Amino acid sequence: MKDQDFICASKPEQLIQGKVTWQSPSNIALVKYWGKEENQIPANPSISFTLDNCRTITSLEFTRKKDSEKKGDFFDFEFYFEGQKKEDFKPKIYTFFERIEEYCTYLKQYQFIINSENSFPHSSGIASSASGMSALALCVMSLEKQLFPSISEDYFYKKASFLARLGSGSACRSIQGKQVVWGEHVDIDGSSNLYGVEYPNEVHEVFENYQDTILLVDKGEKKVSSSVGHNLMHDHPFAEARFKQAHKNLASLKSIFVSGNLNDFIEVVESEALTLHAMMMSSNPYFILMKPNTLEIINKIWEFRESTGLPVCFTLDAGANVHVLYPNKNKTEILEFIKNELVAHCQSQQYILDNVGFGSKKL
Repeated sequence: MKDQDFICASKPEQLIQGKVTWQSPSNIALVKYWGKEENQIPANPSISFTLDNCRTITSLEFTRKKDSEKKGDFFDFEFYFEGQKKEDFKPKIYTFFERIEEYCTYLKQYQFIINSENSFPHSSGIASSASGMSALALCVMSLEKQLFPSISEDYFYKKASFLARLGSGSACRSIQGKQVVWGEHVDIDGSSNLYGVEYPNEVHEVFENYQDTILLVDKGEKKVSSSVGHNLMHDHPFAEARFKQAHKNLASLKSIFVSGNLNDFIEVVESEALTLHAMMMSSNPYFILMKPNTLEIINKIWEFRESTGLPVCFTLDAGANVHVLYPNKNKTEILEFIKNELVAHCQSQQYILDNVGFGSKKL
């Protein structure tokens, strides 16, 4: 599909008011997206595990403006986060509405009240923008479905992912599916730079209900936002080599998903995590998002894996927190290790137990 396919073409139904609510998960990338072109187009493809417990619930109340109110050419909304009115969040949502207006021409005809809440700390490296923007995009699409009842389910979810991408790139991977690919890749049928697609190929049973224990090393706001980090890839001396590496690693994961070879899985996933942070540390200006306890945890995971042979590994997003990945069949032993050895390195000894989920859900 092309951008133009997502522009509303038919005449909408008359709709005065209503309310919709969606729950949308975060995701953790195995092959990382880092660097983007204009209009949130990824510089390289990525693939992620969809999470289950780390999620955002967003409701959108809408009321059609009266004729006397329609003269104002602006987006009219209030935003509440976890019950509190948040003026400082509004600019990001306003920018999101500006980006999607071409494809959702009805937005200025309504007044909105947006209520959102997370099951995890906001802006702490658990992709809160991914779950938040995907949930909001799905709410917008539920409004659109009422305005244009004939749109198909396939179109609904593709456009939801397309819109979510314009709010936050990784958000397009939080709509549908256990493993989601975003970005064109020669080996992945249907892959697109415009939206995420459920991974279409065979996946070994060992990856069913894969576990992700998220160690909250630092729950504070990141010192450098992901948007800033992405932009620093434009003149990065190692950018082209990194983009080629991502294509190669995604091709490797395709065969790993068939074979279930966890040693190869670990090698790709940990390399991707460290490469992501290497790009940050070698950009201009350079920056570091890992903390000393991040490195302590990584070293303990390596030592534990070497001594026990258990297939546990780590990955990182753009932050200090550590995602510990392991098969469900090894949950008992690895979770005991996490509690005994790793939790001490978390802020206030906090961590989140999560696993691979299925995607968003209308409530």
